[in-house]
Amino acid sequence: MKSSFSRIILKQGKERSLLNFHPWLFSGAVAQTEGEIREGDIVEIYSHDKKYLATGHYHEGSIKVRIFSFEQTEPDQGFWKRKIRNAFELRKRLGFTDNNSTNVYRLVHAEGDGLPGLIIDIYNSAAVIQTHTIGMHNAKHDIAEALKEIYGSRLKCIYDKSAETMSKQEQGVVENKFLYGEAKEVVVTENGLKFLIDFQIGQKTGFFIDQRENRKLLGEYSNCKNVLNTFAYSGGFSIYALEAGANLVHSVDSSKRTAEWAEQNIKLNAGIAGDNHTFYTADAFDFLKSSQESYDVIILDPPAFAKHLSSVNRATVGYRSLNYEAIKRIKPGGILFTFSCSQVIDKALFRKIVFTAAAMTKRNVRILHQLTQPSDHPISIYHPEGEYLKGLVLHVD
Repeated sequence: MKSSFSRIILKQGKERSLLNFHPWLFSGAVAQTEGEIREGDIVEIYSHDKKYLATGHYHEGSIKVRIFSFEQTEPDQGFWKRKIRNAFELRKRLGFTDNNSTNVYRLVHAEGDGLPGLIIDIYNSAAVIQTHTIGMHNAKHDIAEALKEIYGSRLKCIYDKSAETMSKQEQGVVENKFLYGEAKEVVVTENGLKFLIDFQIGQKTGFFIDQRENRKLLGEYSNCKNVLNTFAYSGGFSIYALEAGANLVHSVDSSKRTAEWAEQNIKLNAGIAGDNHTFYTADAFDFLKSSQESYDVIILDPPAFAKHLSSVNRATVGYRSLNYEAIKRIKPGGILFTFSCSQVIDKALFRKIVFTAAAMTKRNVRILHQLTQPSDHPISIYHPEGEYLKGLVLHVD
């Protein structure tokens, strides 16, 4: 197949990862480039003896190319439509696309769906796109057209929320905006519970969809319990605890705006006892140290403490301190749900951090569940880095 794309030629012996279908090409593997290549350009990768290996988006950084095809291809509108359609068909088989009890799910999970740099979340009748590379951002209109064709009249709007996720050199250039239709906010249903989503000003794409099954599990431990939900955001875990019959639920978050969302979410769900809920606008670390309340169940779901390898040591200290405070103060027989969404903190390191925190308290701690992201956030077996969400449910004597 003759191609008009610029080429990247690898050093001898550096093709192994691509032959194993890893979707990242690192800068140290590059021997030379052919043609003028700019940020976001589509490039083809060749071995040192000029054999085709892969096609992807060029990026100025340690990861030089994010690969979206291991076959020579012309990434036209038909290509993007096929990719999005494949992701949709998987969610259909998983039971997400026509589900009355859950109409919020991830449609595209970057490398997990063969589309590095692209996230698409579905919120009932709204699709929210987040791109992490300029190359994927350049394809946003083709992607939007694919969404409109696949979903038809079910889709009322498409919102591009990429301003905060693009590389530093593009921040200030990329703007968040509607690519199709318009809506200020939507109400979604998750496992039969309702949540108000403001995807324009909310964190991530508007909601932490990846905790769906873990929130459901929390409900099983919350009946007649005193529950503390730290880093509560819009009250996802809190709503599940209240619905399950918790005696009281305290939600803690440093943002005043999230307190309003949490209260709105309680009101959306008829039958939930809002009188049992109190929202504290406070720092989670400070609250854990100063609160006099006694809790049977504590949830630690902090934002990513480390987004880059250079931050791992500092993040390790943060996670350890947070878990130490929670394990130290939870009631005997209490249940701790603890999470890390930092991709650079792998499962083994996270477990070691929690082990260290537990040992510091000298309490007996047992693991009941080991948690991860749900099936609409698939992990390519060739890209284990895609398993970013780690969680442990602990029993503390």
